[in-house]
Amino acid sequence: MSFPKRPAATFSAFRACVASAGPVLSLWSLAFLGAVLFSLLLGATAWAQKPPWAQGRILVQARVGVSDAELDDVLFEHGGRRLGALHQIRVHVVSVPPRAEEAVARALSKHPKIAFAEPDALIPPDDTIPNDPKYASQWHLPLMKAPAAWDYTLGDGVVAAVLDTGVDGTHPDFVGKLVPGWNMYDNNADTSDVYGHGTNVAGVIGAAANNAVGVASLAWNTKIMPVRISQPDGYAYYSTIASGLTWAADHGARVANISYMVTGSSTVTSAANYFRQKGGLVFASAGNTGAFESTPENPAIISVSATTSTDTKASWSSYGNFVDVAAPGSGILTTARGGDYASVSGTSFSSPAAAAVGALLFSLNPSLSPDQVERLLEETAVDLGTAGWDTFYGHGRVDAQAAVLAALETKPVDIEAPVVTVTSPAAGTKVSGTLAVDVSASDNVGVLRVALYANGSLVAETSEAPYRFSLDTTAFADGSLTLTAKAWDKAGNEGVSKAVAVTVDNIPDPVDSQPPVVTITSPADGSVVSKKVTISIQATDNVKVTGIQCFIDGVIKASTTASTLSFSWNTSNYASGPHTIKAVAVDAAGNEGTKSVTVIK
Repeated sequence: MSFPKRPAATFSAFRACVASAGPVLSLWSLAFLGAVLFSLLLGATAWAQKPPWAQGRILVQARVGVSDAELDDVLFEHGGRRLGALHQIRVHVVSVPPRAEEAVARALSKHPKIAFAEPDALIPPDDTIPNDPKYASQWHLPLMKAPAAWDYTLGDGVVAAVLDTGVDGTHPDFVGKLVPGWNMYDNNADTSDVYGHGTNVAGVIGAAANNAVGVASLAWNTKIMPVRISQPDGYAYYSTIASGLTWAADHGARVANISYMVTGSSTVTSAANYFRQKGGLVFASAGNTGAFESTPENPAIISVSATTSTDTKASWSSYGNFVDVAAPGSGILTTARGGDYASVSGTSFSSPAAAAVGALLFSLNPSLSPDQVERLLEETAVDLGTAGWDTFYGHGRVDAQAAVLAALETKPVDIEAPVVTVTSPAAGTKVSGTLAVDVSASDNVGVLRVALYANGSLVAETSEAPYRFSLDTTAFADGSLTLTAKAWDKAGNEGVSKAVAVTVDNIPDPVDSQPPVVTITSPADGSVVSKKVTISIQATDNVKVTGIQCFIDGVIKASTTASTLSFSWNTSNYASGPHTIKAVAVDAAGNEGTKSVTVIK
C-alpha cells in the first residue's frame, strides 16, 4: 500500500519557488513561503491520520469446498457479517466492527476454512511527479524501438482496459478510440475522467497517431476500455479495482492496466488470475516510493518499474522482488484532460508503456497465451543494471521491436502437462476436523483448473490461484487417507500429483478402565512353607500389562515389566506363623489389579 505523495510534492514546490526567487529572498518572501509550507504540511498530517482502508469492512475468500453457511459461522465468531460478493473470484465483502479491520483480517487469515482476508485498502494513484512541462518530444518511443515494431503491428483488434479515474472521451486523440466501459465507483456507464490521471495513462497506451494532432502512442490502433475505479480524489479501493478487472475480463479486454500499487493485494491478485484465465494480461505500476518494497513476486500481475531517458531507474521508482520489467516513466508526453497534453512522470506511465507492448503482441499473434506474452516481454527486454534479473529493472527495460519479432517466431503448440503438488499437509500428518489443503500448480502456458481428490473421490475444483481447499475429514473413516491433485491446461494436458497419505483421527481412543487380573500360582493360599519357596505370579489385561510387583508382609521383594514374575523366597529369616504374599499388576492406563494369599511358616 502506498500513501499520498502530497508531502513530497509540497517540498518539491517549495524548492522550485526558492530557486526561482533568485539568490536573495526578502524576509516577506520567506515568511510567505513558510506559511504556505506549514499549511500544506498540516493537510498532509490530517491525511496521514485517516484510516488507509474502509472502516468496518474487509475482504474475505473462503477455501474451495467451504459453504456459505460454514463461512457465516466462521465470520460470526469474529463479529463479521457478509455484505456482498465479487462472485467471479468468490471474494466476500464482510462487515466487521470499526477499527478492528486489521485484527479481524489477521485472525481470519489463520483459520483453516479461509484462503485469505485483508482490509479493503484505500490506495492513491501512482500520481505524476512535477517536472519540466515543455517536453516537446516523446523520447520513450524511439528508445523502446516502437517505430520498428509498428512495421509489423499497430495493435489492431485488441482492447486495453484502463482501470483508473476515467478517460476524457472528448479528447481529439481519443475520437473513435474508446469502447464502452463502466464506472465501478458510481455503478453506471459514466466513465468521464474525474481526476485527470486516467486520461494521462490511456494516452500512453492508445492515443490516436498519424493524425496530425497531439501525440502518438505505443499501440495506435488498440481500443481503450475506460473502467473508472476511483473516488473523485483519485484514490481507489481494492474491491473496486478487483470488480473492474472482472468486469473488463467479462467484456472482452485482453490487456488491463492498473496504475496503482496493487501487487501485494490478495483480492486484486484473485481478480488478475481471473483476468488471465480469460486470456488476458494485467499490468500494474511498481509505485513511486523510491524505496525497496517487501512485496513478494506475484505471478498474476506484471509489475513495472520506471526508467529515465538515460535508461536508468528513476530515483522515485519503487523496486523489489516483485518487479518483472521496467519501462520509460519519466517526462512522458501524453494526453491530458480537457483536450490538452502534459509531460508526466511516475510508474503510472511505465506500466501502460509495457501494457501497450503487450497489446502489440496480442494483436500480432492472437493465439498467444498470457504466459507466452509475459515470457516474450521478459526474454526480449534490454538487460539493465546487474546482469540478469534484478530488483531495479526486473528482467530489463521493455523493447517493443525485439518482443514483436520474437512473437512472430512463437508457435503456440502446447503438449506439456502442468506440474502439480500437494504442498500441505505433509505426508504422515495426523489430521482431524476441517483440514486445510494447499496445492501448487504451474504450466509452460497456463493452468486452467486444479482439482483435489481424497481416496480417489473428487473433493472440489477451482480455477483460482493460489489453489487452497478445505476438506471435512469427518466424512472419512479414521485411518489412512490419500490426497491427490490434478491440474489441466487449456490444451487439455493433465498433470497428476504424487499421493500424500495422512491419518484421519477423529474418533477419540476408548478409555481403558479395566484393571489387570492377577493370579498367584504358587504357593497356594493357606499352604505351609519352609526354607526356600518359589513364588510365581501371572497377570492378564484387556490391553497390556506394564508391570508386576510382589510384596511380603507389605515389603516389596521383586518386580518386573513383564506379565509374569517368578522368584525364590527364603523363609528362614521369617518368624513362625502366618505371612501375606501380595501381587500388584498395572496397565498403561494406570489401572491396578491385586491378589493376596496367606501362608504359614
